[in-house]
Amino acid sequence: MPTDRRTFLASSALATAGLLTETSRGFAANDVLQVGLIGTGGRCRQLVKSFAGLPNVKITAVCDVWDQNLAEGQKVADPKAFATKQYEELLARKDVDAVLIGSPDHWHVPLTIDACRAGKDVYVEKPLTHDLSEGKAVIAAQNETKRVVQVGTQQRSMTHILKVYELLKAGSIGKVHKVHCTWNRNAARAGRFKDGIDPKTVDWKRFLGTAKAQDFDPYRFRQWRWFWDFGGGIFTDLMVHWIDVVHWFLDLDHPATAHSIGDFYSAKDVWETPDTVQTLLRYPDKDVQVYFEGTFSNNRNGSMLEFMGTEGTLYVDRGRYEIMPDRDKKKPEPSALILGTDQRKGLDFYDKPDGELLHLLNWVECVRDRSKKVNCPVEAGVGSASAAHLANQSLRTGQVATWKA
Repeated sequence: MPTDRRTFLASSALATAGLLTETSRGFAANDVLQVGLIGTGGRCRQLVKSFAGLPNVKITAVCDVWDQNLAEGQKVADPKAFATKQYEELLARKDVDAVLIGSPDHWHVPLTIDACRAGKDVYVEKPLTHDLSEGKAVIAAQNETKRVVQVGTQQRSMTHILKVYELLKAGSIGKVHKVHCTWNRNAARAGRFKDGIDPKTVDWKRFLGTAKAQDFDPYRFRQWRWFWDFGGGIFTDLMVHWIDVVHWFLDLDHPATAHSIGDFYSAKDVWETPDTVQTLLRYPDKDVQVYFEGTFSNNRNGSMLEFMGTEGTLYVDRGRYEIMPDRDKKKPEPSALILGTDQRKGLDFYDKPDGELLHLLNWVECVRDRSKKVNCPVEAGVGSASAAHLANQSLRTGQVATWKA
C-alpha cells in the first residue's frame, strides 16, 4: 500500500521538532551555538537561509578571499560578526564554536583539518576530498580531535530517502545488482562570460592555496568547479550526491574499478572538465554495478537514481520515490510518495523536503548531544568522493581506473 503522505510528513515533523526541546551533553538547548562561515559564496549563503530554522544558532564570524563575498556574508551574519580574509583568524576566535565550510573543493580538507585541530565542529560541503590521497588525513583529524563533522550530502537527511532506505533494507525489490544514476541539465552556464572583477578585491594567492601558481582569471575564480585545480567537474560536483546514497544503501565504500568517457558539447574551449560524461563503477565484492551519466546539453531524467532489484525498481529523486515491480512480477506492489509541490521528476531542487535544513539540524543536534552520530560522517564523505575521483582518473587517462588501497 502507498505510504500516507500526511502521516509520514507529520511524524517526520514531530521527530524534527524534538530537537528544539532537547538538552544535551554538549551545548544545552538554550545555549547559543556560535558559528563561523568560511567561504561565503552562493552555496554558503543558500545554506544560511536555513539557519532561521536552527535553534539558538548565531553567525559570529565570516571569512572569504573576495571583498564582495565577504560583504554579502556580513549581511547574513550577526551585526557584530567578525570579518576577515584569513581563516586562521576566524579559527582562533573564542566566539566561534563551529564552522560551516563553503569554499571551493581544493580547500575542503585543509580547512576541515585545521578547524578540527582548533577545536571547532565542522559542517563541510561536498565533495569532502579533492584528491584520493586526502582521505586518511581528514578521517584521522576527525577521530583524533573528536570533533563533530558533517559532510553536506543532504540526501542522507531527507525524510523520503530515509523511508526508501528502510524499504530497500526490508528487501522490497529483491537483490540489487545494478544502479542507474543521472544528473542531466540543459543549461547556458557552460558559456564564458565577461566578469569585471577587480583583482585587487581578491586574495588570489590565498584562493590558490596549494594549487599551481597561475594568473588571476575571473572566470576560473567564479566557475572553479569546472577546472581541475579547484574542482572535479560533473563527477565530483553532481554524481557524488547520488553515489553517496548508493554507498549508504548498499553498504559500499569505494568501487574496485571505474571506466569513464567524457566529451565537450556545450563548454568546448571554456571548461577543463567535460560537460558530458558517463562512468561505469564496479563493486565485485557486493555484486553491484553503478552507471552514471551527466550532461549540460539535455535534461532527460534530470537528477535521479534507480535501484534495480531482482523483484522491482526503486526510483528516487529529491522530491519523491516510486516502487515499480519488474515485468511479470506480482510483488512488490506499485507505490509512491511525492513530497515536492512540483510534480515533475528529476528536478535539482524541490520545496519539500527541505534537505538542507534537515541536514543542518542533524549536525546541530549532534554538536549539542555528542553521543549522537551525524548522518554523513567523514568516512562516508571520503568514500563517496573516492568514487568520483576514480571516475575522473579513468576519464583523464582514457584507461580503466583500478582502486589501490
